[in-house]
Amino acid sequence: MIELISTQPAWFWLCLGGLLLIGELIGTGGYLLWTGIAAVLVGFIALVLPFLGWEWQGILFAIFTIVSAVLWRKWLSGRQNTKADDVNQISHQLIGIKARLLTDTEEGFSRVRLADGSWRIYSDIPLLADTEVVVITVDGITLKVKPYSDDSNHEQDGQ
Repeated sequence: MIELISTQPAWFWLCLGGLLLIGELIGTGGYLLWTGIAAVLVGFIALVLPFLGWEWQGILFAIFTIVSAVLWRKWLSGRQNTKADDVNQISHQLIGIKARLLTDTEEGFSRVRLADGSWRIYSDIPLLADTEVVVITVDGITLKVKPYSDDSNHEQDGQ
């Protein structure tokens, strides 16, 4: 067996990589993925450069494993994480949404239409119907809003 491995190292690395990738499919959570990819890469290099000794193949395998794991970790750390608190609370995605009041506020409460539904809103200050508001917090099924003012539309005269 050892003689077969030493006479055909490319097939050894390709088979080892395949077994590691199959092991990853069984469910190791990413531990075998980069090692399997590194083994497959060394297998292809051994096919292209058959004169490469087993020492260099082992060094390449170690380097590819470490580099691929470090690059994967760097890519994962650069991704934007979602807030764990809001994962199952779709209503929190409404914060920052602009809408128009359907009616005047009465004792601070009114309604707005968002998508295909009507939402109850609360405002600390009295507002008239058709006022544009922005959602600032969500409290159960009530959206707390404040009047929306777009400061970019106000031009300042320098004269």
